Amino acid sequence: MITSYLDWAILAVLVFAYGLVAGRLKQTPLSGAVVFLLTGLILGPAGLGWLGINVTSENLRTIAELTLALILFTDAATANLPVLRDSRRLPIRLLALGLPLTILLGMGVAQLLLPALSPVEAAILSVVLAPTDAALGQPVVTNPAVPVAVREDLSAESGLNDGICVPLLLSLLAMAQKGSGAGDGVLLLGWLFLEQVGLGLVLGCGLAFLAARCRDLCLRRRWITSDWQPVLAIALPVCCFALAQQLGGSGFIACFCGGLTFGGLTPQERKQEELVAAEATADVLSLLTWVAFGSAVVALSFPQLSATTLLDGLFSLTLVWMVPVALATFGLRIGLWTTLFVGWFGPRGLASIVFGLLVLDSPLVHGSTIASIAASTVLLSIAAHGLSALGLVTRYGRVSRS
Repeated sequence: MITSYLDWAILAVLVFAYGLVAGRLKQTPLSGAVVFLLTGLILGPAGLGWLGINVTSENLRTIAELTLALILFTDAATANLPVLRDSRRLPIRLLALGLPLTILLGMGVAQLLLPALSPVEAAILSVVLAPTDAALGQPVVTNPAVPVAVREDLSAESGLNDGICVPLLLSLLAMAQKGSGAGDGVLLLGWLFLEQVGLGLVLGCGLAFLAARCRDLCLRRRWITSDWQPVLAIALPVCCFALAQQLGGSGFIACFCGGLTFGGLTPQERKQEELVAAEATADVLSLLTWVAFGSAVVALSFPQLSATTLLDGLFSLTLVWMVPVALATFGLRIGLWTTLFVGWFGPRGLASIVFGLLVLDSPLVHGSTIASIAASTVLLSIAAHGLSALGLVTRYGRVSRS
């Protein structure tokens, strides 16, 4: 993907420079994704041409998948499990009711705005745009101004929804390629869901439990050095993801469940020192992904853009997500401001990029159109959610405390 030493030098300077001012930028509406995406666009072939990153769908998907795997693991490992257990109704409702309604409503909007898409292609587009992004949601789920229960709920929902969407996407792609009927599609969907979610859950929890027990045993015997201990939290999610994917499960589910297990078996006072390397690695990979996305994918997507595709992306970030959230939270008595806040902060990012690249690699008739809409929706999300996060979080924090 990176073709010269100059590319490495530029990327290293970018990461170093961002590291110097990251704390200051957190106090502004400019998120890391916005900064690095714009930097990739300016320095890439469509801009100054200084960056010669050769981005293909395969290598970009690989780095985006690994980035998402690390983010899901570290978010789950740092989760406050007692708080999450007390407020588990919200993520359960968002996943069991809000996510299906989002997919159905998104499919209807796609059919209305893009009648050239077949019903299966409209469903594929809807699934590609359904998962929310834990990485782009960081300004919300880590900000102490937001009530801790809401932060844990949003983190849990964003950690699980992309893993749930994987079997849906794969079954729809198989239906589109094989021309399966409705009955065959339901059977295929059911099997893939059980296989991917089940294997991901078992492998993630099992590997993390074994890893945590081995770590504790070696710590008691003083076999682990302080400089190698943080590396364990990098190797474990990579193993969870790769093994689950190889065996036909969902690597994203495996990483999230593995993170919950590993974090639950790690004393609270040790979590920060054990996870610091994994969190830093995830941050760097995330920023490099946005550089690559801005350098190549954004420029390639421009010719496919139209008022209709942008409108579909706009609906996906507003109506298609906020209405299901309102219906899913009805009766929970969480308050209007919390409902609106949860409904607005459903950013689309790495998961939609990965799913869009899967579609682009498939022989769908309108695969390039779907991938282009996914790219434009991610761009809209980065701008809308990134620029509004700081102000709305501050306002919501004041309202929730009053």
